[in-house]
Amino acid sequence: MRKIDVCLSPELIHLYDVPSLAVVVVDIFRATSCMVTAFAHGAKEIIPVEKMDLCSSYGTKGYLTSAERNGVTPEGFDFDNSPFSYQVEKVKGAKICVTTTNGTVAIRKSRKSPALFVGAFLNISRVAEALKNWEGDALIVCAGWKGKPNLEDTLFAGALIDLLQGSYHVADDAAMMALGAYREASANLMQAVKGSSHVNRLLGLGIEKDINFCLERDVYSVLPVLKGNKLMLK
Repeated sequence: MRKIDVCLSPELIHLYDVPSLAVVVVDIFRATSCMVTAFAHGAKEIIPVEKMDLCSSYGTKGYLTSAERNGVTPEGFDFDNSPFSYQVEKVKGAKICVTTTNGTVAIRKSRKSPALFVGAFLNISRVAEALKNWEGDALIVCAGWKGKPNLEDTLFAGALIDLLQGSYHVADDAAMMALGAYREASANLMQAVKGSSHVNRLLGLGIEKDINFCLERDVYSVLPVLKGNKLMLK
């Protein structure tokens, strides 16, 4: 049976044979949730980058730009890091360049994967479907927070593994821990993440509605996939 594992932080990505694996990158609060939402509202492509100055430069090339550092949007960008910002008319048909503290770093570090998908609770069933159709092993890469693991991405990993029972074998302890944590928390994810460090940071910014929205399942049926340096719909 195919194996699935979990990389709890991009800092651990060197431990995995990424070029042989389908990879799902997740940053629940909030980068990949925003990307899924943008595509659901008609975005044409998204370029993830690590540096703010590079992201800003795409504004001269016909791209809308989005930036986040430590949960806050710097001056001079078109979008912040809230999924609600992408539920607007100007997203339709837009090309967007994005940089975030954690999510875009995780995507760039996973880019050697032959099949890199962007995952969120918002599109989890589409992600599961794609992995069921993939013929090899898979890895879920959690964006975490500045190199450290976080709870919400780990819970997503567990939820995805739970959906893939019977199709994939849990490969290692990280995947086993993620699955156990999700099953313990699945009845009330909001309650489970309430004391987490990232949620506390976001609540301090007054954006509880983002947290609730990002924990909703299957709001959208879209699947962003990395093609070259661009995310596009599969």
